[in-house]
Amino acid sequence: MQPRIPTPKIMFFDIDDTLSRGGIIAEHNKATLEQLADTDIKLIIATGRSKAIIPDDILALLADDILDAIICMNGQYSFNKDGIISHYPLTDAQTDKIVHLCQQSGLIHKFDSATHIAWSDENERIREYNAKTPTSILDPEYHRSYPVYQCSVFFNNQFDKMQDVDFAKYNLKLVHWHNTGADILPIEASKARGINDVCQYYGVDVDDCMAFGDGMNDLEMFDLVGYAVAMGDSQPALIERADYVTGTIEEHGIQMMLEHLSIEATSSAQ
Repeated sequence: MQPRIPTPKIMFFDIDDTLSRGGIIAEHNKATLEQLADTDIKLIIATGRSKAIIPDDILALLADDILDAIICMNGQYSFNKDGIISHYPLTDAQTDKIVHLCQQSGLIHKFDSATHIAWSDENERIREYNAKTPTSILDPEYHRSYPVYQCSVFFNNQFDKMQDVDFAKYNLKLVHWHNTGADILPIEASKARGINDVCQYYGVDVDDCMAFGDGMNDLEMFDLVGYAVAMGDSQPALIERADYVTGTIEEHGIQMMLEHLSIEATSSAQ
């Protein structure tokens, strides 16, 4: 039998393939967040996305006081309606090293700031994306003039993934979020660091938190919180670290978990 689960004080949600599919929040997930907003549970996003490309439907939930805060760029930047909670810009030495490593591998990359994502080069796909995304620009020198928080690199194929680079040697790490995409971050960066910052801000112990996720950049978050829930189509390594594996978005996985939580809460009250 599953141990009874205390009602969390904060729930952290990844966006892509947890709340949203194809960049659009599932209607049943939006409705669930709206219902949870009437409880004492704080609702917070924890995403690898740049602040500049957080979907409008997610930002609207923050504006409407459904969400309490957003952790983005893998814990590098956290904010709520009142402003920045914490942020960790990359140093000049870090950006210079990242550019050098990407150039050595002949790979297009982008740096993420609080307002833009800036590409080092373009191809047809990037040109199409930039044409419809005002916050996405071509500017290989952007990081020299503005604070940036992470780099994303895009591989030429799913097999060539910079395996020859010893990122730890430079106090950096490569975190995969797709077969042909990954983020380059300081070795100490993670959603877990953002969660620690947000928990301190709200005066909540991390053991009293629950997190929902599906990808490799959720590993540290799962190790930190009191209860970790993996979506049904999560990466195998994440499923191994989860306290509970629920269904996919289409299977109403978040709702399945909340129903399970409600059953346990009812049982413990009897």
